[in-house]
Amino acid sequence: MIRVLLVDDDAIVWAGLRLMLGGAPDIDLVAEAADGAEVPGLVAAHGPDLVLMDIRMPGVDGLAATERLRAQPGAPEVLVLTTFHTDAHVLRALRAGAAGFLLKDTPPQEIVTAIRTVAAGDPVLSPAVTRRLIDRVAGGDGGQGARATAARARLALLAGREREVAVAVGRGLSNAGIGRELHLALPTVKTHVSRILTRLDLNNRVQIALLVHDADLPDSGGPPR
Repeated sequence: MIRVLLVDDDAIVWAGLRLMLGGAPDIDLVAEAADGAEVPGLVAAHGPDLVLMDIRMPGVDGLAATERLRAQPGAPEVLVLTTFHTDAHVLRALRAGAAGFLLKDTPPQEIVTAIRTVAAGDPVLSPAVTRRLIDRVAGGDGGQGARATAARARLALLAGREREVAVAVGRGLSNAGIGRELHLALPTVKTHVSRILTRLDLNNRVQIALLVHDADLPDSGGPPR
């Protein structure tokens, strides 16, 4: 069972998500919160595998709640589900360690699938969010100045093969695609990705991709997908 904590202050959304998740045999909605301030206590009490997080809430908003939660060891995954998707919201959530970002008009079955995907350790971005990231990177907004310098310094901590794998993640390749391109076995690719996450103190491969694009490397190719 995938244990889910729902964090949203909209009662109508609660009712819809309860109904939707109640029909999934492998998902258990263990608790609900209407304010990000409630998240630490509910996580400690219920041990969810995933937090389904809104952004705009009274008190502590979803972005601040995600940052605080993902900074803790052993934190559950976070899937942001919201009506707000400005560049700043998307990037702040992903940099904080959210493994997914979906809009509330996403079809119900796709939300259920996204929960399963994120719980399994893979990132999920809605098409609209992906397009915004592509536009941002294509416009050269992510690789300038101090952020690029800091990103390059972090990537310099990686060994040669680890750097190649990180750049491939930044180009949007799957583990299988990285294996084919770099002539590596799939378990070897997974090991490299795990080492990159540990060495750079990152939460997921979306953050690897963002770091690569922040660095604006000549071999980093296109934006994350």
